Amino acid sequence: MNETFSFGPATGIGSLPGADAREAAKTATGTFEDFPFLPELPARGPGADMIGRTAGMLVELYARVEPSGWRIGDRPGRDTKRARSWLGEDLDALEEFTQGYEGPLKVQAVGPWTLAANLELKNGEAALCDPGACRDLAASLTEGLRLHLAETQRRVPGAKLVLQLDEPSLTPVLRGQVRTASGYRTHRAVDRQIIEATLRDVIGVHEGGPAVVHSCAPDVPFALLRRAGAAAISFDFALLTERDDDVIGEAVEGGTRLFTGVVPTTDGRLSDPAGSVMGVRTLWRRLGLHPGLLADAVTVTPSCGLAGASPGYAREALAHCVRAARSLADNPE
Repeated sequence: MNETFSFGPATGIGSLPGADAREAAKTATGTFEDFPFLPELPARGPGADMIGRTAGMLVELYARVEPSGWRIGDRPGRDTKRARSWLGEDLDALEEFTQGYEGPLKVQAVGPWTLAANLELKNGEAALCDPGACRDLAASLTEGLRLHLAETQRRVPGAKLVLQLDEPSLTPVLRGQVRTASGYRTHRAVDRQIIEATLRDVIGVHEGGPAVVHSCAPDVPFALLRRAGAAAISFDFALLTERDDDVIGEAVEGGTRLFTGVVPTTDGRLSDPAGSVMGVRTLWRRLGLHPGLLADAVTVTPSCGLAGASPGYAREALAHCVRAARSLADNPE
């Protein structure tokens, strides 16, 4: 397993309900005492959403909200300023609740390919349609992440930062399933080698620290992400099928951490903690992996972000992840 970095046994994905940055930071740091994360609060509106938040991090590229979504513009407008202001507010709250903290701390941003699939050019088409625009976007994102990581490290000097790249659109990009602005066609698939190389460059911005790539979409390309340098892969465990067994086994044996999304993100009755990770134990037995590896290989998370949940359920779901991880460690068989 990864001997140079110790991930925590459980953490959140990123988004939480509500609009109170201090309450969100208190929840994220209080629940996960050994692996907190920087919360995202999309309920605040454009600029706090996944795409807008990351667009606000870009360097020398700016975006504004149009009726069709986020579009690249010539100068920073109120939408960019709002996104940056909210991110600063979130970092203020995180700093307040992590005084003296030492250990892993996760920050999230949208990855280059999901960003390219969701940010529009001036003509209204996704940046994905223009290879040059994709390169510029990835370069801008890389520099923006460099600054964001440095700022977070300055505020929480004892933290060992983990960079999470959210890539829910990665599989559609690979398969040529991203629709054009008209909706009648799809953009052609991007070459796998270009996708891998771009991800490797963006992941490489976090020198000396690990990166996790998250997707709660089906058919996560585990092997590609590992080759691109992801130290961990985060996914919705319920979407796995037995055809994923080989790549999962190779990932574990190769030292890749699995962020298994086993806790539902919508309000409902939660099973007992042991029941939540029963599927992980079953997978382990099916792969013939040693049960003692479970705690070293798995971080328990919700299946995706919790922005759509009620505040009460979100808090309970995060606490449930901690209990499920403890059950996995205490009773691996």
